[in-house]
Amino acid sequence: MSPESGGIDVFIGTVRNATKGKNVIRLEFEAYEPMAIAEMEKIANQAFEKWPVQKVLIHHRTGVLDVGEVPVVIAVSAAHRAAAFDACRYIIDTLKQTVPIWKKEIFEDGEVWVAAHP
Repeated sequence: MSPESGGIDVFIGTVRNATKGKNVIRLEFEAYEPMAIAEMEKIANQAFEKWPVQKVLIHHRTGVLDVGEVPVVIAVSAAHRAAAFDACRYIIDTLKQTVPIWKKEIFEDGEVWVAAHP
């Protein structure tokens, strides 16, 4: 947080218990870490260019996560809430489209690898 910040918008993504009507047991995330970090830095820089934000935090876990655990956290501070909200939404939407993170969904009756986006 900075003294200029009037608000902080935070997005916390959690592992839900169902996808497309199937019960989820757990998720497994893998990433090409050097490229994932570089891409998240690029997204943060784009947010700084598009909105008057002071600080950006982007964190995405890898490994095995159970239902209810947190794989992704994004926080954005800005003088005004609109910029923080808009930048935060942009960051999560862009992260899901461009960052090389892969997700394996483990169901009661099997598993499937998917990109880390809906």
